[in-house]
Amino acid sequence: MTQDKLNQMSVSTRELKYVTSGQMTSDGDGVKLVRLIGNRHLDMLDPFLLMDVFSSDEPQDYIGGFPPHPHRGFETVTYMLAGLMRHKDGMGNEGVIGPYDVQWMTAGRGIIHSEMPEQENGLLMGIQLWINLPQKEKMCLPNYQDYSETQIPVDKFGACSSVRVIAGKRQSGITGPVKKTAINPIYMDVSLAQSDTFLQELTGTDNSFLYVIEGEVMVGDSANHLRAGQLGILTHGEQIKVMASTAEARFILLAGTPLNEPVVKGGPFVMNTQEEVAQAFVDFRANRF
Repeated sequence: MTQDKLNQMSVSTRELKYVTSGQMTSDGDGVKLVRLIGNRHLDMLDPFLLMDVFSSDEPQDYIGGFPPHPHRGFETVTYMLAGLMRHKDGMGNEGVIGPYDVQWMTAGRGIIHSEMPEQENGLLMGIQLWINLPQKEKMCLPNYQDYSETQIPVDKFGACSSVRVIAGKRQSGITGPVKKTAINPIYMDVSLAQSDTFLQELTGTDNSFLYVIEGEVMVGDSANHLRAGQLGILTHGEQIKVMASTAEARFILLAGTPLNEPVVKGGPFVMNTQEEVAQAFVDFRANRF
């Protein structure tokens, strides 16, 4: 289905219902970042548990990186926009994530890994998500989906706009490389010219949000504005419509099926009960990860 046909159909369009600029904080060994999801104002958006954005060209803001730390019960998704980050884990996996590379890691029953900047100067910028796993998959074997920039297809549309399709499917048929998971994710990096309109079909009851990286956009039929550094949660609906209100704009679109299960967090562990979190700490201390 083309963008024009989608525009002509009578479908419900998502609107902005909540906007946040997140909270400044630090994590790891003093890495400065903005926490958009997983803070006191926005605890989670099922199935999204956390979203951090780190961006600095001051080495002291990021050089300490994220030394070895454990995870259980969820997935981490790291998308680099600038700079290099080296990943290493206790199973011997190691590699470097560069600009426009994606690492989709399923921690499952337990993994210990580190994420350290592979540079001493220059801009380091990226986005990390924590995505919940359903109860039946929380103790699965750890797994990685690593995709380089060249493996992520780009859908060009309009005058000079484009979409990097990490997960999900465009109306053009272009599909992201991330294999289907329990939440049926959509993850797209959109560069939008002011003369063009971005349209994307979504499952009506999935939760979704936008994060603006550059410029300013107008969302939905109401054309409410969302500017750089802001995250906007969307209402339910069958499509999202976005226009740029600056000469150019860039944003991330994320959507996923809510799991509707109990969530109990304990630092780096996310389970369904307090007893399961306590067991995760016991297993970690006993070197069972």
